[in-house]
Amino acid sequence: MDYFSFFNIPCKLAIDRAKLKQQFYTNSKKYHPDFFTLESKERQLNALEKSSLNNEAYKTLIDFDKRLKYFLELNEQLAAEGENQIPQDFLMDMMDLNEKLMELEFDFQQTDYEQIKVDFEITKDQLREDIKDLEMKLAEDLKEDEWIVLKNYYLKNQYLKRFAENLEKILPVQSS
Repeated sequence: MDYFSFFNIPCKLAIDRAKLKQQFYTNSKKYHPDFFTLESKERQLNALEKSSLNNEAYKTLIDFDKRLKYFLELNEQLAAEGENQIPQDFLMDMMDLNEKLMELEFDFQQTDYEQIKVDFEITKDQLREDIKDLEMKLAEDLKEDEWIVLKNYYLKNQYLKRFAENLEKILPVQSS
């Protein structure tokens, strides 16, 4: 059973977080292993499995990035780890930011650091804008080119997360 079905919510990126949370608590009460201590081993095991599923599904669906990855995997849109390729045009666009980041490593300037952060946030916001209209669509309504947009967003966003980590590593080292 997929996570969306488990929580009885539509299979799409935009979710009703309140409904998800409510269903999580309902399932937590329903499947908590403590309520099955006097039951058969089979029912205890089933409750433990459902409780684990409830927790894992909630952790995945409540977080947008995890939800997107799960959504793509569920719909067989991601290749195996390491086999997906970030679009070359995006990598070329990021080259400028990466060069500025390398310069900061050798010659830290607070104003340059702040400008890179601004440029980075603009890039992130523009990227998210690319998928806004797709978030409300059900999985079965997405067309092939829309799946490509979502997959590319995911791959680009993963790249941007690593960039953000590298950017944050520079500040503490240089300012201490």
